[in-house]
Amino acid sequence: MKNFGKGIVKHRVLILIISLILFIPSVFGYLHTRVNYDILSYLPSDIETMKGQDILKENFGKGGFAIEVMDGMSMKDITHLQEEIEKIDGVDDVIWYGKLADPSIPINALPKKITENFSEDDSSLMAIFFKEGTSSDATIHAVEQIRKLSDKQVHVSGMSAVVLDIQKLSESEAPIYVILAVILTCIVIAIFMDAWILPIFFMLNIGMAILYNLGSNIFLGQISYITKALAAVLQLGVTLDYSIFLWHSYEEQQEKGLARDEAMAQAINSTLSSVVGSSTTTVAGFLALCFMSFTLGKDLGIVMAKGVVLGVIACVTILPSIILVFDKVIKKTKHRVVLPKMDHFADFVVKHYKVFVLIFLIVLMPATYGYRHTPVYYDLTNSLPSDLPSMQANQELKDKFNMNATHMILTSSDLSYRDNKEMLQQLEQLQGVKFVIGKDSVIGPDIPQDMLPQKLEDTFESHGYQLLIVQSAYKTASDEANQQIDEINSIAKKYDSTAMVIGEAPCTKDLLSITDNDFKVVNYLSIAVIFLIILFVFKSALIPVLLVAVIEFAIFINLGIPFYTQTSLPFIASIVIGTIQLGATVDYAILMTNRYKSERIGGYTKKEAVQIALATSTNSVIVSALGFFAATFGVGLYSNIDMISSLCSLMARGAIVSMITVLLILPSMLMVFDKWIIHTTIAMRKILKEGK
Repeated sequence: MKNFGKGIVKHRVLILIISLILFIPSVFGYLHTRVNYDILSYLPSDIETMKGQDILKENFGKGGFAIEVMDGMSMKDITHLQEEIEKIDGVDDVIWYGKLADPSIPINALPKKITENFSEDDSSLMAIFFKEGTSSDATIHAVEQIRKLSDKQVHVSGMSAVVLDIQKLSESEAPIYVILAVILTCIVIAIFMDAWILPIFFMLNIGMAILYNLGSNIFLGQISYITKALAAVLQLGVTLDYSIFLWHSYEEQQEKGLARDEAMAQAINSTLSSVVGSSTTTVAGFLALCFMSFTLGKDLGIVMAKGVVLGVIACVTILPSIILVFDKVIKKTKHRVVLPKMDHFADFVVKHYKVFVLIFLIVLMPATYGYRHTPVYYDLTNSLPSDLPSMQANQELKDKFNMNATHMILTSSDLSYRDNKEMLQQLEQLQGVKFVIGKDSVIGPDIPQDMLPQKLEDTFESHGYQLLIVQSAYKTASDEANQQIDEINSIAKKYDSTAMVIGEAPCTKDLLSITDNDFKVVNYLSIAVIFLIILFVFKSALIPVLLVAVIEFAIFINLGIPFYTQTSLPFIASIVIGTIQLGATVDYAILMTNRYKSERIGGYTKKEAVQIALATSTNSVIVSALGFFAATFGVGLYSNIDMISSLCSLMARGAIVSMITVLLILPSMLMVFDKWIIHTTIAMRKILKEGK
């Protein structure tokens, strides 16, 4: 270990050169990593809705689906628009009531329910099928081209249009996220550290680690837009501690009289041994997300675990090299430390520890209740601004046609005409169903089946499967829509046991049940893994219980507050925030408890040990928590994507809540459970023999 620190110091210039060279492949990797903007694509591939979508694509050549609302357009203009849309690469088929029969058949010969549902007052509907999936590059490009063909009279709704708007909004906002995080974090570091220029060097070091992380994502094939948006901000927040620790250790070694190079070598060794231990809990928290069935967790977990590891490596290689190269500049910008010594604060907390234990007991019940009852939403469109084109299109569809979700049913094409008709009639009679379109539904009593256009017949029947489109009045993820999907599924399977109900709303319904289970798995797993890590570090049965309990209490408060403020959270927040907050902030508790343990073994009484631990740890905990807060708070305020805004706001608040809990509740717990801690901690048992 000693040679490692000396080696870094000796080759500092070479390390900086190599770190700069690595920028080139990192930028290349970052620019060529595909970003996935479709959250539903992360559902497990073996569930029925996802299998059905694969069948739709493989057997019908259809992937994404959109509905276009056209205002004030003549039949001639609509026909021309249809022809132009069909020419766009990526578009498979276009359906509207003017195309549902042979050209020789008059429109008024079509079933009245079809023409009425496809036309309302001065507005008409057009259904568009794409050749590839909802979020594929070809589909997104096709939606862009359709919008260019159309003017303000035409609105494209559907998930592909939503994905396009998310992509544009995310790409425009993402650079601002990083700028806000850097500026606010720099302000915190500049104020609470002892050199004005330190923030710049810290940001250079962490920035390199972030770029290496984002660049190496190319090996994953793609990442989600949420991961891309949060990775830099989150990595900055959780790895800032390591830079602060190295700097403090470097100063401490110099105060002992060591020369600059020797002091840095010792600081590197000290930091490495300490940071590896503390970063393990953070990495474990992120890796717990990989066990989600909803693989967005794996996407975020791998990227962030990788980011923490790269942050540690950069901290003990790149940062020491930067500090040594610019040591003179740093010394010229030194200033007084703003935070005072915390001896009086520590005395106050320890003196009133019973009060804080009482506060803990009083707050625990409402915090737990709020945590368990915080409202969660699953409709992804709820996270987006209402002025986006796709949101306006969805609103047009709802206002003018009372339509929301679109379901698709795949059944066997071997069903008899009679069974098909009965199934269609039962589906159409369901509450909230606006219309059902299939091969048999567009044939009225005056139209023989052989006059159905071949192209249209191919749209609804292919390779042994039959396709039905069900338009619902109910909004995706609503209780009504979920019940309706169950009823549709029941009817379809009565006539064909292999029938499948697919589409955005059925996928979202699956998302609800899958993520509910994921929440339990990830929560329990992260607690168990971090518990075992703390158990190994402290070799104590009780300390892991206390530390995890204190941070879980902070998590309950953080995730319980939205219940009392009547704020609905995006579903992903309820799953990942607890794990991230536990992994990222349990370090605060570990830092203080480790000092308490050392002082207790060193001969101090429990009161003295807790006071020393609190007094010496408070500044580090405050700076660390404020750094995490600064990195995420600005993004939470700025982002127009609620999925990202909520996650960052929760992380920012979680850092502060964890800080307060660790500084007030943990010392009180150490006072109360001191005797039991000694009994259950291997290294502390000798205290019993000495009677201290």
